[in-house]
Amino acid sequence: MISKKMSDRINLQINREMYSAYLYLAMAARMGEAGYKGVANWLTIQYHEEMFHAMKMYGYLQDQGASVALDAIARPDFKETGVKEIFQHTLEHEKGVTASIREIAALAREEKDYATENFIAWYVDEQVEEEKNATEILQTIDLLGNNAQGIFMLNIELGKRKLGVPSDFTGLAGH
Repeated sequence: MISKKMSDRINLQINREMYSAYLYLAMAARMGEAGYKGVANWLTIQYHEEMFHAMKMYGYLQDQGASVALDAIARPDFKETGVKEIFQHTLEHEKGVTASIREIAALAREEKDYATENFIAWYVDEQVEEEKNATEILQTIDLLGNNAQGIFMLNIELGKRKLGVPSDFTGLAGH
């Protein structure tokens, strides 16, 4: 069983993961409306990944005999309308998520909660990938400059992203 402090912190992270999902879905809608269907696809897949992250934590709390407490999800806060700006926001957002995940890891160590420390290690690794993906897309955009054909091709490439079901998908209730 985990401490109340840890379960409260993981519940907060569930909300943050769901907010991330909501943010990416809102960004996907904006990009789709602007004609960037490939970018919208990439962001929609990101939405699904964030929901997976939240549900994995949900399942972990249940496995630990802790209560799941779902709070309201804040309205996504972003004003960006361009592809580069959307991915700049994405990178900054993911850096914030990384900091939040590290707080859980630090609390787990502080409490000598080895199960949670082991569990959260997956998220630590996942955040490296999340920041890397956004950084690489931004690097590609920078290489393209103001080349409309290049952005068009990037849009097509991002549209090829497919939703994968992780092999460790154990986050749903009743698993």
